[in-house]
Formats: sequence, structure tokens, C-alpha cells
Amino acid sequence: MANEMTHEGYRQLKAELEELKTTGREEIAARIKEARSFGDLSENAEYDEAMNAQAIMEARIAKLESELKDAIVLDESDISTEIVKTGLTVKLYDVDFDEEVEYKILGKSQSDPDNGIISDQSPVGKALIGRKSGETVSVELPNGSVIEYKILSISK
Repeated sequence: MANEMTHEGYRQLKAELEELKTTGREEIAARIKEARSFGDLSENAEYDEAMNAQAIMEARIAKLESELKDAIVLDESDISTEIVKTGLTVKLYDVDFDEEVEYKILGKSQSDPDNGIISDQSPVGKALIGRKSGETVSVELPNGSVIEYKILSISK
């Protein structure tokens, strides 16, 4: 599945990948070499820890490579604000909580809900995509509850 992201998001993921493939791998190799020098590998906690860290890092490298390979970099200057699309910011009125909320909708690799950035694959993101300002949207959450939002505005 394609992963839409901004130029900045693409740049950040690319930089993280390069960091892990160079400095990260060098640091892990040094840790493994040092741990091997401690002797018997069957009872060497430092060696086990270094090998686990290597496996976690290699999994992250594979995930980043996959996300970058499938990336569709958005040309933010061409995005219309007539309907909700990935790359846009949506101001909503939460009917249940009687408050306004604002979300930027980006691809899954850039989502950061604590900072108001949601994925286009999240329940709220999916429900908003393709909708227009003024529409009311009902979103079923994973826990089965339903939230109702009115779209107040769509902006870049």
C-alpha cells in the first residue's frame, strides 16, 4: 500500500535510515565485538543484549526501506482545499465534547497523534478523506464508540 508523505517527512525518514545504516551499524558492531571479548558467549548477557539491539535496528532499517520504497511524496503546492486529502489540516467541531480540534492528516509513517498529526489510515483519517467543509462525519472507533465531527475548515 502506498504511503503518502510530505517532502519533510520523506527527508526525515531518509536521514534516519542513513543514520542507522552507517553510525548505528558501526556502534552495534563495536558493542558485539566488545561483548565477544568477555569470553563464553553462552553466558554473556552483554553479547545477548547487543545481538537483540542489532535485530531491532535491522528490523527498523527494513521498515524504513519499505516505507520509502512505497512513498508517494505529496506536492503540497498542488493540493486543493475543497475536500479533505492527505497533507491537509482539518479543523473540526467535536459534537460530543463541545470543542474544536485540529488535525493534520498525513501518511501512517508520519502520524503523531499527541501533536495533532493523524494517519490517513486511522479511523478518523479514513472517515474525513474526501469530505467537504460543513459536512458532519460519524467515526466508529476501535472500542466500538462513535464520535461525531463537523468539518469547520480545510487548510494547507
